[in-house]
Amino acid sequence: MIRPMRRGRQQLSAADCDKILEQGTSGVLAVAGDDGYPYAVPLSYVYTGGRILFHCAQEGYKLDAVRRCDKVSFCVIGQDLVVPEEYTTRYRSVIVFGRVREVTDEAGRRTAALALARKYAPDAPEADHNAEIDKWWNALCVLELTPDRITGKEAVELTRARRD
Repeated sequence: MIRPMRRGRQQLSAADCDKILEQGTSGVLAVAGDDGYPYAVPLSYVYTGGRILFHCAQEGYKLDAVRRCDKVSFCVIGQDLVVPEEYTTRYRSVIVFGRVREVTDEAGRRTAALALARKYAPDAPEADHNAEIDKWWNALCVLELTPDRITGKEAVELTRARRD
């Protein structure tokens, strides 16, 4: 069971959560790591079609962890403005709870790799995207996070400002 948000007044709408996920450039994936320790790793990602796509190497800690337990959370910070005189921050963030799977079919891997390339190199020609993907193709692993729940929260000051 995923707990409801304790401060529901500060909860972001689904549209606001989508916007943060679409515009974010990095997030932190949290998995069940070794010996009961959580493992959280920053990643580049793309949010498309209601799912989150990552790339990784074909072996490593993160991949071992998701193969062992596919339940994960993924956090993206959309805004983090420190207000020193108030000892606070004006933040907006989203947490996605869901399950990760490896994308193993070639078409799915290619589609995901192109989506990532287009996000991070939007001005590059498609031929450059494909050349870069081809260069790394044999080493490429693609992971897809399908959300079970997406929640977003903002600082109470931002919530108040929206109501005023």
